[in-house]
Amino acid sequence: MKRIALYIITFVCFSACNQKYTSRIITNVDIKEFKIANSSIRAIYASDSLRIFYAGSRGNIGFKTNENSDLHLQNIVYADTLIPHFRSVAFNGNNYFALATGNPALLYKITKDHHKLVYKEENENVFYDAITFFDDNLHGIAVGDPTENCASILITKDAGTTWHKIPCAKLPPIENGEAFFAASNTNIKTIDSTVWIASGGKRARILKSDDFGFTWQVYDTPIIQGNGPQGIYSIDFYNSTTGIVIGGDYSKPKENQANKAITTDGGRTWQLVADGKNPNYKSAVKYVPNSGGKEVFAVGKTGISYSNDGGVSWVEVSKKGFYAITFVDKNTAWLSGQNKIGKLTIK
Repeated sequence: MKRIALYIITFVCFSACNQKYTSRIITNVDIKEFKIANSSIRAIYASDSLRIFYAGSRGNIGFKTNENSDLHLQNIVYADTLIPHFRSVAFNGNNYFALATGNPALLYKITKDHHKLVYKEENENVFYDAITFFDDNLHGIAVGDPTENCASILITKDAGTTWHKIPCAKLPPIENGEAFFAASNTNIKTIDSTVWIASGGKRARILKSDDFGFTWQVYDTPIIQGNGPQGIYSIDFYNSTTGIVIGGDYSKPKENQANKAITTDGGRTWQLVADGKNPNYKSAVKYVPNSGGKEVFAVGKTGISYSNDGGVSWVEVSKKGFYAITFVDKNTAWLSGQNKIGKLTIK
């Protein structure tokens, strides 16, 4: 009897593991908007379905709740005069971090009622674009435009207490005119000890490290490139092999040539999808959790689009413009935009 029971359990487990996910057909979504006056919100971290952490262009950081109230709102001013323009946020399981663009670069560690400057960099070319932590919450990484002949990459090994910049001697060279976009804090993605970073401008490439940023590889993509506003604006991976990039030409947002590509080998090779078809320019792309890598959302100032086949084909589900999207579960996501935050619900 025990052997028969074991066979039954094994068969059930095998059958369940081999069942293919059936993608949903979604043609529209419900979006509830919350206004944030006079602040461009490009960086968000979804705490749960009831609240979201955000950092804005007016040095404002805090939580926006499902009831449209702000919790623990802080307004940061550096040296009594400089208002940081935040476009990147990260969370390590205990503390939040907000990274400002421009010179000087300012990285703050955020606690409930306080903030502390943990990194500062002065350079006429400094401009940091994105920040995130690895799965262990001890290692973190940020990427910015080159100040020399390589990407500007910051790393931490102590949960964000201290940060240091990787010297160019340990990084792959970057081409003149190649840089990164601070569009939505999503041109960087980590899984386990691996990080992928997407570039744009003169080249649209993938910088990849499998060891928390110690060694690097670089891979080409077929995404539109060559001019300043062209390239990859966002990257996401569902697992270590399945990934997607999206972008286009910010100056020509209605165009949709060579602005979407997918990979099945961890980012080494990329194939264009929906080339010449919608969606057009987008600033953020995210896989829906627990969807088998099939369901994907892309957002931008041109609206919101959805794919149920891993990015091969798309439908527009909203004309509302947003900068970034982050999911808390299969049916709920938070959005950020110009003077607003949104909550997206799939019904």
